[in-house]
This record gives sequence, structure tokens and C-alpha cells, in this order.
Amino acid sequence: MSRTLASPVTSELEIRRSRFLGSALAVADREGALVEVARLRAEHPGAAHVCWALLAGGQSGMSDDGEPSGTAGRPILEVLRHHELEGVLGVVVRYFGGVKLGAGGLVRAYTDAIATALAAAETVERVREAILELRADYADAERVRRWADAAGYTEPEAEYAADVLLRLRLPETERADALRAIADLGQGRVRVDGNAEPQL
Repeated sequence: MSRTLASPVTSELEIRRSRFLGSALAVADREGALVEVARLRAEHPGAAHVCWALLAGGQSGMSDDGEPSGTAGRPILEVLRHHELEGVLGVVVRYFGGVKLGAGGLVRAYTDAIATALAAAETVERVREAILELRADYADAERVRRWADAAGYTEPEAEYAADVLLRLRLPETERADALRAIADLGQGRVRVDGNAEPQL
């Protein structure tokens, strides 16, 4: 079973007048990771670089964001791998202090920023998730939404047209029970679209 972060962690280092703000947090997928990177970029408009790495199976990736190739994203990714984490985004925001660090100095700085953030991190077992795509009329969709909320599942994403398309995230182990409950709620009228694959 893989492990992820129980809660976000942060660090701040100053290296030769440059500030390196490290953060790591659990994310569901690449889309969620890019939302977090955009949020940090908006919070730090004066930063020179917002470099990141995502360790999430087939959705892993990284960005040097203008730093010399291989000096930022790759070191962050290697620290995440060293900690044997999955479904985790590591981001380092750099405020340039006017002194160039060289390639080796940058690798050390980005490595240290994310490693310092993770030093006291608490990890938890990562639970496999299923995504159910459901089609229903407006009344049945509202019943499913209320049920999902009461069950503690992630609020369904919805697309409204002639009917409603709901996307519901829940633990894979609860998928079969959820499908039975949804069939009862809609008296067979709620349709399951496709076969959504389990995700970590």
C-alpha cells in the first residue's frame, strides 16, 4: 500500500539572499496539482520561479519554470521518491536575491527546500478511489447529491443539460455498496456511464 501526506507541510530557506519556500501536499491527480501550482503562483506574484514535481503514478510530472534544465523539478521529484510518497505535489517558490547559485547550488537549494518541508511530515495510507459517472434527471440527481453528502463522499461534480451528469469520488472498497444505494435511490432510473477505473 502506498503512502501520502496527512496534511500539507512547508519550509522556508534563505540561501545567498534568495528565498526558497517549499511546500508539499497530497493531491488526487495532475489536474488538482496544476490548480495548486496556479494558486501558489497567484499568492507569490513577485517570485522569480515556481518549480514543482508531482509523484502520482502515470500522471507524474515536473517543471523547472525557467531555471536551468534539471536543476529544480528533478531534485524535487527525487526527494518525493526518496520518501516513498504517492499522490504528492512538491512545490518550491523562489524569490531571486541577486546572486547566481550555479547548477549545483540550485540542485542543493531545491532539494533542501522540499526535504526540509518533508522532515516532520506525517504520512497516511493512500486509499484507492473510484469515480462514478452517473446520469439522472434533476430530481434523482438531487437525491443522489444529498445521499453522497450524508455518506461523506466528495461532493459530486455536475454537468447540467437535458439530464444531469454527476461525477462522484469514493473509496474503491465502497463502490459496490454505493451502486446498490444509488439504484435504490433512483429506483433504477440513475444510469452509470462507462466503467470508471479505480484511481490512487
